[in-house]
Amino acid sequence: MPSSPRLALITGANKGLGLETARQLGTQGISVIIGARDAARGVEAVRTLTKEGITAEALHLEVTDAASIRAAAAQVEQRHGRLDILVNNAGILDYAADSGVETTTVETFRRVFETNLFGLVAVTQAFLPLLKKSASGRIVNLTSILGSIAEHADPNSAIYAMRWPAYDASKAAVNMYTVELAHVLKATAIKVNAAHPGWVKTDMGGDQAPMQIVDGAKTAVALATIDDSGPTGGFYHLGVHMRW
Repeated sequence: MPSSPRLALITGANKGLGLETARQLGTQGISVIIGARDAARGVEAVRTLTKEGITAEALHLEVTDAASIRAAAAQVEQRHGRLDILVNNAGILDYAADSGVETTTVETFRRVFETNLFGLVAVTQAFLPLLKKSASGRIVNLTSILGSIAEHADPNSAIYAMRWPAYDASKAAVNMYTVELAHVLKATAIKVNAAHPGWVKTDMGGDQAPMQIVDGAKTAVALATIDDSGPTGGFYHLGVHMRW
């Protein structure tokens, strides 16, 4: 009897990088779960992927809502009994509110951290028991070069003058969480890595971004499908280890 296809959950997957990540995983024969806070948009994304021959299902998942996370984890456990890949893709950047270190309000910091860090941690903790049932679990945390302390401190860095304090700090925190989680899980089959997709033409990245969505998804997909000899606890962009 053939084994079941690998199963991947991608948060914030009804559009943009999340949807493209699901598409690229699906074309590799991996069954994908489209996590979406808007259930209707999640269903529509599944319709799109299904037409492309990809096995997909929708999952209502609001990463800032504890009850939604618990219900989503229970649903995946009931349907599948395990999870092989978790891609923590959901994230926000409010350009107008995140205006500068002297002006970005504490409320903006809280709101950004609620999605980018606290939601990511809550989802990871909720699905970790299911990932531990996988023969080769993978966790990919979407982060950014803007979360690199080394890059922000280097006057020669291309992002030296790019400052959105709440977003930057939230992604630096995601990087640290990635290292901490990888350390705790190093004796297991689960590998945990952080992915910088690049500056991508999405709703967040804008039309001026140099990378297409199809290329922006490649780093997360590569880390989600690394073999057992692959890295854990790293920060990557297209195969290159980034400066923390």
